[in-house]
Amino acid sequence: MANKIIKFGEDVDGYSIPVLNEREVRAAAGLLFVLMFTAILTVIMKGNFLLLKYAVVIFLTDFIVRVFINPKYAPTLILGRLVVFNQTPEYVGAQQKKFAWVIGLALGLIMLVHLVIMNAFSPVTGIICLICLIFLFFESAFGICLGCKFYSLFYREKAQYCPGEVCEVKDRQPIQKTSPAQWMIVLGFIAWIVVSVYIFNDNFREQPYDLFGIENQAHAAEQPAAD
Repeated sequence: MANKIIKFGEDVDGYSIPVLNEREVRAAAGLLFVLMFTAILTVIMKGNFLLLKYAVVIFLTDFIVRVFINPKYAPTLILGRLVVFNQTPEYVGAQQKKFAWVIGLALGLIMLVHLVIMNAFSPVTGIICLICLIFLFFESAFGICLGCKFYSLFYREKAQYCPGEVCEVKDRQPIQKTSPAQWMIVLGFIAWIVVSVYIFNDNFREQPYDLFGIENQAHAAEQPAAD
């Protein structure tokens, strides 16, 4: 019974190694990204660390369950499964995901000690928060597991069943290739952004006015009560 509970990855017919559903992993990464981004934004805008402390505890607890017990019992992965339950699974190798999640676990542990236990903040916490956001964003938005990229650097064996079959050496299909015209469009778009900042920056910095005067009316209605 214990062997069935404590296990990393699931056995699926047709796959020689334990695998995970990449769609669930991406959904879970998106949920964690929203949580961490909101918490960090609260710190930046209001200087309030309360939500970030809770977010660190939630993040670390989830990764402890993933790495040491079983990913199928991790709360965010369960939520991710509920979100994408009607989508066809995309199976990826569990081993490289475990390596990536160990990195996340280490970062979460440092944040727990530094921010929650010691109740201190420094450039260390800022850098770790930025790294976590980048990792979670790339996983959820692009399906790119940055932590998995380091797997081959530490192990001689080649990762199997990577998202999008990036582990397999093959030529890109025509729809995946980028033409010179498309590159020019991207460069032109970047140039347009730079020009827009130069031309419209002063106008954009002006505070918008209340078109219908709703805020002024509300303020006027509250004024007699204050008197």
